[in-house]
Amino acid sequence: MTTATTTSTETLAEGTLTGDYEIDASHSRMGFAAKHAIVATVRGQFTSYRADVHLDEENPAASTIRVEIDSASLDSRNADRDAHLRTPDFLDVESYPTIVFQSTKVEKTDDDVYSAIGDLTIRDKTQPVAVEFELTGTTTDPWGNFRVGFEGRATVNRRDWGLEWNMPLDKGGVLVSEKVKLEFDISATRKAS
Repeated sequence: MTTATTTSTETLAEGTLTGDYEIDASHSRMGFAAKHAIVATVRGQFTSYRADVHLDEENPAASTIRVEIDSASLDSRNADRDAHLRTPDFLDVESYPTIVFQSTKVEKTDDDVYSAIGDLTIRDKTQPVAVEFELTGTTTDPWGNFRVGFEGRATVNRRDWGLEWNMPLDKGGVLVSEKVKLEFDISATRKAS
């Protein structure tokens, strides 16, 4: 009888999203994408970051997200481009080593869809950003961890953070688009309570 009650309680706990989470960096991506020379999309990611995530399924407004990204960890699969993105023309990683997102509001907008609204700080400039996240699934992995997956997207204008470098093209337009897509593929495990 006691075993049945424990199993029922464990199943209920596993079935809810509520809890504190650790992002599994080896199965997650914090990326960006921008048009280059009008014709191609260049994609990159940040490989070093820390996050504090608390999800509250019953009351999404009580959820909080804080992400700190090591700006020098960007990787766009091109060493020369990455070196330029780290200079004062763009991220100026020596002066501003960290990019921070701090949620100010989380709301459920549809079945399995959430909006995380918050402050994004790049180069000591803070602007509001809304990231739409879709819950892609939950499971208990082979090691007994409750695991949750989210995919998130937002589009921002890099000039809002003072990232203004560009070069005009001969036939009009510019080398690097002002609009940058932020892309998040997140796998996270719930911390033991």
